Amino acid sequence: MVRDTNKNYKFDWITIILFFLLVGFGWLNILSASYTSGEIDYFTFSQPYGKQSVFILLTFFIIIVILGIEAKFYERFSSIIYIFSMLSLIGLFIFGKNVNGATSWYAIGSMTLQPSEFAKAATALAVAKQLSDLNMNINSIKDQIQTLIIIIIPALLVILQNDTGSTIVYGAFFFVLYREGLPKYYLSIGLSVIVLSVLALKFGPLITSLIAVVSLSGFYYFNRKKFKFFQLLFVLLLSIGLSYAVKASYDHILKPHHQDRISLWLRLEKDPVKLEAMKKTFAYNLNESEKAIREGRFNGKGFMEGTRTTGKFVPEQHTDYIFSTVGEEWGFLGSSLVVILFVLLLLRILHLAELQKSQFSRAYGYGVASIIFIHFLINIGMVMGLIPTIGIPLPLFSYGGSGLWAFTILIFIFIKLDSNRINEW
Repeated sequence: MVRDTNKNYKFDWITIILFFLLVGFGWLNILSASYTSGEIDYFTFSQPYGKQSVFILLTFFIIIVILGIEAKFYERFSSIIYIFSMLSLIGLFIFGKNVNGATSWYAIGSMTLQPSEFAKAATALAVAKQLSDLNMNINSIKDQIQTLIIIIIPALLVILQNDTGSTIVYGAFFFVLYREGLPKYYLSIGLSVIVLSVLALKFGPLITSLIAVVSLSGFYYFNRKKFKFFQLLFVLLLSIGLSYAVKASYDHILKPHHQDRISLWLRLEKDPVKLEAMKKTFAYNLNESEKAIREGRFNGKGFMEGTRTTGKFVPEQHTDYIFSTVGEEWGFLGSSLVVILFVLLLLRILHLAELQKSQFSRAYGYGVASIIFIHFLINIGMVMGLIPTIGIPLPLFSYGGSGLWAFTILIFIFIKLDSNRINEW
């Protein structure tokens, strides 16, 4: 590792403070959600809150190492970091440990390590390196495909391990590409695919196709001078084909538990009795989470005073459903504070990204913000029942060493890159 000796650095303490506020508040809620009885041993390995204390202490060592390495190291060796990360994902198919149906962990004694968490930072570095290449042209189909391959490889490796939640996160890199000049029509295509998919599942492919016919007919009527008839006809055929493909994939490809989650989210089951039975069977965690948040009301019940949290009504509440602890014990005020802290962190990272002198640092900064945003959006939306249940942690907040360390690496590499701004020309 190359260390800096003759350069000046100015670390962004606002980002660092926001980071530690989220980590600290997250630990308090992990303590409340996992505490059982007796005296609190802050560093016991028998309780999640004790393990998380050790994980947090180790983050200080990670931070020191990251900030001590030369800033240019991350750009120069981004490809090697990416390749090593992909090899770690491939190794799971041979040496991985299966937990809850997903082969996503390496077992190291009593500890486990999830390489898919670290792969996000590696992919962010690789994408930033690709976009900052002097020969890169974001409007070139060839370069678009090359960049897409960099993103798809880890996504495919992760989904083959049956970790759907982590796979979805790689969609965050669309925001990075869009910032760096990806044509706007890709955004229109992406939004259209999402809308058509939801309509096809909710109303069926036939009604969705009729909606597409009416919508495109009206669009053609008002834009006849800009678009040819056969162009819109081609788009219409693709829309109809997509509608039927989505429904067929839902019926024949998705696993039953994925179907149940989507069915509950879109209320596809019309029979209220069956719907309630599905909620109790397939959405127990979600129901208990929503109840805990509702009972918190405005001020919350107080730290370690939440009846559903202390009663362990929400299974594994200290992991993906940690926000329900915030809702019950800290109420609307505490929940709003968490949201505000995340929003401030995202805005600060985006602000710093725009100040960067190098495209690599800017693209990486947008990658950091995009990954955190997708995690934040999906987790809180899932806990509140606004989107289907997806196993994805709340950054810096949920229990887990791999997630905490991976986000620490992700954020502090950017802090290091930003600190080198004064040395760039």
